[in-house]
Amino acid sequence: MTRRKRLVALLTAALFATGGVLAVPASAAPCPSGSFCVWPDAGFNGSVFASSGDDEWWESWIADNDSSWANHGISGPGVKDHVVVYESAIQFPSDGGERTICLAPGQEVSSNANANDRGDAHVWAMQC
Repeated sequence: MTRRKRLVALLTAALFATGGVLAVPASAAPCPSGSFCVWPDAGFNGSVFASSGDDEWWESWIADNDSSWANHGISGPGVKDHVVVYESAIQFPSDGGERTICLAPGQEVSSNANANDRGDAHVWAMQC
């Protein structure tokens, strides 16, 4: 048996040993790729608020009514891929006040008692 055939046979055996499927992490939150999403209820329930850019003043129905968050933004060198949520709208001279939660790329938070019902705005950032 050639070296290539042995490698293919070994990989095939390994695949069958793991149940014949490759594990791919599943996303719990129904949030579009490239977006930051917020839900009014824990566990990613209720109407979703999705945004692919900064939103310095959330719509009234989600402002101070946020209970779940997901960062499905796109990552890459020099890309702002973290999301910082603030307790106040960002209007000059306000800077948004205290941060309520910050999500790294791919992070999903189904509930957080400290951030619950406190968000009013978010911005994309290089880090938390």
